[in-house]
Amino acid sequence: MTTTPPATAVAADAHWAATRARLANRSRPTATLTICDDPGLKQNLADAEYHAKRTTAEAAEQADDKVAKARAATAKRDLTKAQQAFEDAAIRLRFQALPRPDFEALKKAHPPTEEQAEDGATFDAEALAPALIAASSLDGMTEDDAREYLATWGEGEAVALWATAWNIQSHTRLDTELGKG
Repeated sequence: MTTTPPATAVAADAHWAATRARLANRSRPTATLTICDDPGLKQNLADAEYHAKRTTAEAAEQADDKVAKARAATAKRDLTKAQQAFEDAAIRLRFQALPRPDFEALKKAHPPTEEQAEDGATFDAEALAPALIAASSLDGMTEDDAREYLATWGEGEAVALWATAWNIQSHTRLDTELGKG
């Protein structure tokens, strides 16, 4: 006795057909690396966010206090200005997960050195990094650009660039919790 329904029955199932269509049309995950070279803008934004939350909470607690409401409104305007200043200064680099065969081919195209292989590596991360960054960039970053940034940026920023491109490859948007089916 088989527990698998016939393929024609599965294909005819309207629910499964709709689910298959949705699965086929999913986009691959994306990630954004935000760079802001002005620490003052970042601090102003953090301060404005804190002040807006605090004054909004105070205004909610003191519903009849017009001064508290005015402070909250001012804080919200200040937050909007701080957000805009940050956005004007920020650089956003966007990355998208590659299709699995492309990602696997990219890793195979950058085999480990003999020493790396002895240590158990399956690819040469140093050589793969600029190729993966370029391949997954949604902004048109070239491999030469990526190589330059990895070589000239500070350690933390170079690692963040590589990690953003690498981590999006294994990002999941799945929920595997058990529940009502």
